[in-house]
Amino acid sequence: MIADRPTTADRIRQVGVTVSEVACVFGTLVGTGVIGTRVAESSGGSLSAEATHLAPAGPAFSIWSVIYLGLLAYTVWQWLPSQATSPRHRAIGWLVAASMLLNAAWLLVTQVNLIAVSVGVIIALLAVLVATNGRLLRHAPSGTADAVITDGTLGLYLGWVTVATCANVAAALGAHGWRPTGLLADVLAVAVLAVAALVGVGLARWARGGAGPGRWGIALALAWGLAWIAVGRTASDPHSLPAAIAAGLGALVVLGSTWAVGRGVDRHPDGLRPDGRKGAPVTSRP
Repeated sequence: MIADRPTTADRIRQVGVTVSEVACVFGTLVGTGVIGTRVAESSGGSLSAEATHLAPAGPAFSIWSVIYLGLLAYTVWQWLPSQATSPRHRAIGWLVAASMLLNAAWLLVTQVNLIAVSVGVIIALLAVLVATNGRLLRHAPSGTADAVITDGTLGLYLGWVTVATCANVAAALGAHGWRPTGLLADVLAVAVLAVAALVGVGLARWARGGAGPGRWGIALALAWGLAWIAVGRTASDPHSLPAAIAAGLGALVVLGSTWAVGRGVDRHPDGLRPDGRKGAPVTSRP
């Protein structure tokens, strides 16, 4: 049951999320070149759209605008009186704050050419987002607005960072002199893209008991990233038809599996889960 009045811990958490949002905005201003160097131009160009076989084409990064707006909306949302003592915000608030701080940290370390450090930061960010979305699966949204703002935003965040992690690792390897070419480069790219698609399938099944916006947020962001990798490998260097085909097919597999999982959930409206067990995966409601 939700407490009538926010506790001191609730207020501290709300302030912590807000301060982290401010830090995230600062990092964004640095990363977009407003008060720093654009990410694509930092770290000696290792993170540009033409750096590796796994680099998405430039327009792919516009998804950050949606994610950042969603994080801003979440920051405001968690301050509303109806949300202040919500069990789900108590469960995820500090994790969301940590994700925003890690986001800012990633942008800052790439500014000073610490590309190897950026890999550690983005892996930590990915782990935090997995934990955050996992907690959302255990706490149902209070309504449509909560599902869209909270689950939708954090789903997009997780899906995109999954793709970005692959690209970041490839960029770091390239920056440190490991740049496979020819057939080897194609084979490795296809293998990584296949794994990314399988991860997308796994995430769809994992998130099947959660809110639709969260499940689809993960899938759409992951498919978006894969699709723009396909575009990048056909429209600019390094050209790779095998990588482009693998990325395009991967995007379709992720979307198709998410749709199939959604249909399975819809067919069990009486609390019977898709795996045949009774009881909804979500165990708590605010």
